[in-house]
Amino acid sequence: MANRTGATVSMDVGDLRDDSTTRSDAGNEDARAPVFQVDDLSVYYGSFRAIRNVTLQVEQQQITAFIGPSGCGKTTMLRCFNRMNDLIETARVEGCVAYHGVNLYEPGVNPVEVRRRIGMVFQKPNPFPKSIYDNVAYGPRVARMKGDMDEIVERSLRRGALWDEVKDRLKSSALGLSGGQQQRLCIARALAVDPEVILMDEPCSALDPIATGRIEDLMEEIKTEYTIIIVTHNMQQAARVSDMCAFFTTEVNEKSDTRTGLLIEFDRTEQMFSNPSDERTENYVTGRFG
Repeated sequence: MANRTGATVSMDVGDLRDDSTTRSDAGNEDARAPVFQVDDLSVYYGSFRAIRNVTLQVEQQQITAFIGPSGCGKTTMLRCFNRMNDLIETARVEGCVAYHGVNLYEPGVNPVEVRRRIGMVFQKPNPFPKSIYDNVAYGPRVARMKGDMDEIVERSLRRGALWDEVKDRLKSSALGLSGGQQQRLCIARALAVDPEVILMDEPCSALDPIATGRIEDLMEEIKTEYTIIIVTHNMQQAARVSDMCAFFTTEVNEKSDTRTGLLIEFDRTEQMFSNPSDERTENYVTGRFG
């Protein structure tokens, strides 16, 4: 199993270490090998089941969008891919989330290493109260990455489509950037530790259309190097940027008045928006509910 840089990722359960085998390029038969295989996944918060029995596959170097009404478990599902739900005391995961064939929830898997390989960008930009430079350098320093830090910062900011705007003020506070610039900084910060996967939880919901367009253009540019999973409420955005689309909805328990998320349909985006196989999907993407 290979990482983005070309080194095969030997997903030993104990340490998620890299070995030296090289990855074949994007033109061969492995270019669309699955990164994640999710089988019969359910997530609980205490006794409440937030999502149930989700099965889907995420492939390399594609953008996969999760869509659906509020409360259907999209973000909960997203957080399963890098074990962010571990940080919630009452959360419990059942089923399998296999990353290149290894269940991320098996005993012995290091969640810190999982989150290095599988980065996350949150709904609201969250730059650290540090300089632009130190925001990007933070992860590589913590991970004790080798190499010239100036080069790592510049490369990450270029990948985040922000270098030209900030190269003359790297020592300035990141909090002085605009909202769209802050979000691109957070993307650059995630890229700085050289992950394979980027998870994005409604990254454009707080941005204006111009900033949103820049983030979408950035996603299109970097998907040749990274696998991206995005949660979005914006149907037009999902149709514009994603290759695959998963539609979630809620199942209401009338006795307890609780709502559990479930996956209704997972298909190529073009197919989902033009000829969905489930009436509930069609009603949602055409705006008849949700």
